[in-house]
Amino acid sequence: MDNDFQDNFSTTGKRLSFGHSVRSGSGSGSTMLQEKSTDGTDSGSPLHVAASRRAAAGGFKPLKTLAVLTSGGDSQGMNAALRAIVRVTLYHRMKVYAVKEGYKGLVEGGSNFEECKWSTVDNIIHLGGTVIGTARCKEFMEREGRLRAAENLVKAGINNLVVIGGDGSLTGANLFKEEWKGLLKELVQTGRVCEEEADCCGYLNVVGLVGSIDNDMCGTDMTIGTDTALHRIIEAIDCLTSTAASHQRSFVLEVMGRHCGYLALMAGIAAGVDWALIPEKPSEPGWEEAMCKRMEYHRELGRRMNIIVVAEGAVDTNNKKITPQYVKEVIESKLQHDTRITILGHIQRGGKPSAYDRCIGCRLGAAAALVLLQARGEIDPQLVAVQGNIIVEAPLMNCVKRTRAIDKAMEECNFKKALELRSESFTRNVALRRRLETSGGAVAPQSKHFRFAVMNIGAPAAGMNSAVRAFVRLMLYKGHVVLGVREGILGLLRDSDSIREMTWEDVTGWSSKGGSILGTNRYILTKEALPEVAAKFGEHHFDGLLIIGGFEAYDNLIMLQNAREHYTAFRIPLLGIAATISNNVPGTDYSLGCDTALNMIVNACDILRQSAYASRKRVFVVETMGGYCGYLATMASLAGGADATYIFEEKFSLSDIQKNVAGLVGKFQGGLERGLVIWNERCSVNFTTDFMVQLLAEEGKGMFITRSNKLGHLQQGEAPSPYDRILAVKYAAHAVDLLTQLATKSLNGAGKVRTEAHDTVCMLGLQGVHIKPTPIQELVGETDMEHRIPRQQWWRSLSPLLKMLSQHTEHAKIGRQYLDEYVQACPRLKRSDTFSEH
Repeated sequence: MDNDFQDNFSTTGKRLSFGHSVRSGSGSGSTMLQEKSTDGTDSGSPLHVAASRRAAAGGFKPLKTLAVLTSGGDSQGMNAALRAIVRVTLYHRMKVYAVKEGYKGLVEGGSNFEECKWSTVDNIIHLGGTVIGTARCKEFMEREGRLRAAENLVKAGINNLVVIGGDGSLTGANLFKEEWKGLLKELVQTGRVCEEEADCCGYLNVVGLVGSIDNDMCGTDMTIGTDTALHRIIEAIDCLTSTAASHQRSFVLEVMGRHCGYLALMAGIAAGVDWALIPEKPSEPGWEEAMCKRMEYHRELGRRMNIIVVAEGAVDTNNKKITPQYVKEVIESKLQHDTRITILGHIQRGGKPSAYDRCIGCRLGAAAALVLLQARGEIDPQLVAVQGNIIVEAPLMNCVKRTRAIDKAMEECNFKKALELRSESFTRNVALRRRLETSGGAVAPQSKHFRFAVMNIGAPAAGMNSAVRAFVRLMLYKGHVVLGVREGILGLLRDSDSIREMTWEDVTGWSSKGGSILGTNRYILTKEALPEVAAKFGEHHFDGLLIIGGFEAYDNLIMLQNAREHYTAFRIPLLGIAATISNNVPGTDYSLGCDTALNMIVNACDILRQSAYASRKRVFVVETMGGYCGYLATMASLAGGADATYIFEEKFSLSDIQKNVAGLVGKFQGGLERGLVIWNERCSVNFTTDFMVQLLAEEGKGMFITRSNKLGHLQQGEAPSPYDRILAVKYAAHAVDLLTQLATKSLNGAGKVRTEAHDTVCMLGLQGVHIKPTPIQELVGETDMEHRIPRQQWWRSLSPLLKMLSQHTEHAKIGRQYLDEYVQACPRLKRSDTFSEH
């Protein structure tokens, strides 16, 4: 999720369009997928031939057998990955085993090997930890232990293994594969397995998924569990803030991160703490005085508390550990503050996973299964990871070695090298945190000071306040004037009191507040209002404008650009940041507020699940917001384990609804105890939520009862999620730099900011792994203005995966249809020749 948080650096891997070509053998070449036969198998492939022979012999037998285990520390989202691996494998008509207790279970075998059915992984997606357990295993570190593990796999006919864990667990998996043929030879020689058994498992294919809350693995943007850990940390900081302010205390908060300071760093950015100490960027000599000076400055501005975040691996430049106790003693001795220590510890690992960790767990788990299921022969160990919105596979040990090199560099006090290895994005995050830390001090010298305005337009969205706060403070640090416009365009027109200069202390505490403190509305400019708006722009001498809002903000930017021809006042840089829970604004993959809304929906679904299981045999139809955009419905279905999803972008008929209802009835006949249907509020002109509820009630008589829930404005959320806060700060920092740059470039001979260039009216958004401005002029052609949605939306390709994960195999005559659709339509699973940053 840490997008724009990534820049790529080269490795030895090769790109592969997964779903369009697959690896063949152990080499680096690729072979195009062959034409599918009518039953969904490859007509000329070994899989098809084998299937035909087995069918002729008297029934279908699995062509491959997979096993999955979780190892090392647990992390939230592992269960979502497990669920996806199992169900995708079953959809492929293959066997899949869950190995309990990690490598310990692999060595001991027996009841630790559980063959999975569809129902095995039902009702686990919302659970924290790992339901199949994890344990340290000294035996597996010895060859004899690995020999026993190999024997257990061979006896079960398993030669495909998915390991979910950290770098240590994945290194163990790689060693296991390297020794595999030697282990088989020894097992045959000692008579522990026969030659036929060994021949059936002549190689071991391994795929790794990174489950770690520290986000400490190279090659992936985010590891499974990191986002949830950030949720726990930010929740703790929000709680500490209120009690600290009550008593005018300072708090020192220790978070996990022995070798990686990601959690401390991003928590510092998200929550706007006074100081953050991380291992990759040790504090320079004299940091104690600098920290205390900043804390004291904040108290002088009227703050009643201070928060310091310390990563458990924080050190100084001499590699001496910095403990929370030491920080506390420094504060007490230099500032005489009443200071307390809070160590979150394993709280960061606990609880149910966030919506993001569920979604990414599902996507990574499905991709891991596909890598193994589509492999033709032996392949090198792979890491399946995420880069932006793209699922990639990269050589496993390249990622591990790079990660280990960082640890070694820090042990040798070569912190510059460690930071470089961590990635350019991590370095930029450190620099951003530094900007936020220093922005309260002396004003940075500027050749020209500008007057920039900021306003909110559209419905309230979590993250709006975080963006305004960061924008104001970073602009003030540069020496510019920031004019806050209350109530958007209507406030601008209403009276001069709605426009005033903003100060540092005006935005104190805004990062944790939902909604819009500046005030917002859905007003869209009319031609009749343009003269008065232009007059207001001129009266207050705007040199640039930042609009933070939803589709209405986008509409207003279009109006302002079109009016430049007639009104000189609009010939200034005009910039928009998307902030709407609907995530329907062109020019960005994610708008502020959509992550908070998604977590609200998923939490509601968890509560409904609990009610359904308590009452037995109940189906809930949950209506989500989003207008015509199905983002919230789609992602909530993936994260909530929904049985059916209805969105505007995917047209459906009464016949389609009937088929889905029949499928749901079949599930209940097969033993299902609860059902969940996600319904986008404008998915259909003719069919309504009430209609769906009544249809299910009629068809489900005697099997289940049906209830509806319209979540409404609850989806706007309360406190913004960590992701929305972090993205808001990043958007604001980019907006500060871009507006300043454009204003300086647009100065005329009279010292006025004047420009008509089309690239000075932009939407700033996250596109893939980078935050970029896109001219409004370019976006208009990519927009369905009638339905207020972009014509291309990255998340649409997840629909086949949703269908695949929600169907029971015994009721799914569609066979591999959804699997093939997912492989071909999903964000292309690539063979990565790049590493991503953290």
